[in-house]
Amino acid sequence: MRLEYLDLHEIKGPLVILKDVKGASYEEMVEFTIQGVGKRIGRIIRMTEELCVVQVFEGTADISLENTRTYLTGHTLQLPLSSEILGRIFDGKGSPKDGLGDIYPDMKADINGLPINPVSRKYPKNFIQTGLSSIDGLATLIRGQKLPIFSGSGLPHNDLAVQIVRQAKITDTDNSKFAIVFAAIGVKSDVAEYFTKSFKESGVLEKVVMFLNLADDPVVERITTPRCALTAAEYLAFEKGMHVLVIMTDMISYAEALREISSSMEEIPSRKGFPGYLYSDLASMYERAGIIEGKEGSITQIPILTMPNDDITHPVPDLTAYITEGQLVLDRELTQRGVYPPVSILMSLSRLMKDSIGEGFTREDHPGIANQLFASYARVQEVRALASVIGEDELSDTDKKFMAFGRAFEDRFLKQLRDENRDMKKTLDLGWRLISTLPEAELDRLTPELIAKYYDKSGRGGF
Repeated sequence: MRLEYLDLHEIKGPLVILKDVKGASYEEMVEFTIQGVGKRIGRIIRMTEELCVVQVFEGTADISLENTRTYLTGHTLQLPLSSEILGRIFDGKGSPKDGLGDIYPDMKADINGLPINPVSRKYPKNFIQTGLSSIDGLATLIRGQKLPIFSGSGLPHNDLAVQIVRQAKITDTDNSKFAIVFAAIGVKSDVAEYFTKSFKESGVLEKVVMFLNLADDPVVERITTPRCALTAAEYLAFEKGMHVLVIMTDMISYAEALREISSSMEEIPSRKGFPGYLYSDLASMYERAGIIEGKEGSITQIPILTMPNDDITHPVPDLTAYITEGQLVLDRELTQRGVYPPVSILMSLSRLMKDSIGEGFTREDHPGIANQLFASYARVQEVRALASVIGEDELSDTDKKFMAFGRAFEDRFLKQLRDENRDMKKTLDLGWRLISTLPEAELDRLTPELIAKYYDKSGRGGF
């Protein structure tokens, strides 16, 4: 017997409030039948002894208090899963939007998955090659890691995301076991079209699962989009044994949707109006990345967020940095100088790379050359500050060499074409060519053995 409730207690923005509902549960899906309009679905987001608050996915337009029948489905929002999801495009609640029909599932999974239990976690090892020297060489993406990209309005994070999807691969096993789950949250239609077109034209769509939530889609879909993406990733990783890279852009849109819904429920706000549970909410998604002991696959995350006013202390990047294992920060000044990708090396780091690079993973010289490039570029900033005061002509010969190194580092190492794919060997060799333009006495982060093997004593670095 199907039990339906007649009439509603209150309508408040995208929320519907029911009264005296029996047997409801948190996160349960609700079906509304509106007289003369049709059906809509919602999700229970809050409960008290008497009231039940429901988010309506398609909005509350045309819904009145007396023309609506409500049915509790008895289950949460579930995503149908099978190997067929590869190469498919879905909306923010997991419904196909590519015109290829429904998925015939092997199983269905609750999108509100659980973070990986720390006891069952396996320490991340091995790396994912992105083909970008600034990432592979100096902030290596480790399989099972959470490595966010902090960007700003107008910076090329969308181009960077597309290039990573096109070029990312694993090098120690069959790449047929590698897949990408891409979630676009609250993006404009032209940006969504750019993502879709780029993946199709480059031929990588067959290994990608896309979830697209557009700016004019219901706000509540912003909340479910990353969770659907992570549920699909968990299925591919832990049921099918694949290594999955999850890219989610833009997490600011997700956080602002969370703030809007929290405000509708009249919850007490915290910093900048965001709910006090923003940290735990973000952690519930970020901590779904990793490797489980005894399972073959892995989940690696790259959440992308645009910092309002380039403010890295904004609550969303601030809390994201606490939860994740490093960050890649895009620099506006580098962008203005024509450097792409504009990765600010001195503000970026990968906390897990130290245990997954070097002999047996990349090359024995990788830790040393990465440390030396970082230290030398930091010295460049000091010399540039000095030159701004006394002029470059008054610098010592050594300082002038660091100035030249800094220009070459940005123009040759950091700067790449949008279709340029460098392997790890090429990245490391390029690093040595740059370091070889500096005096050997300044290389205090490299062992004599590595210098003897790789350093070009001609001082020209091969350029």
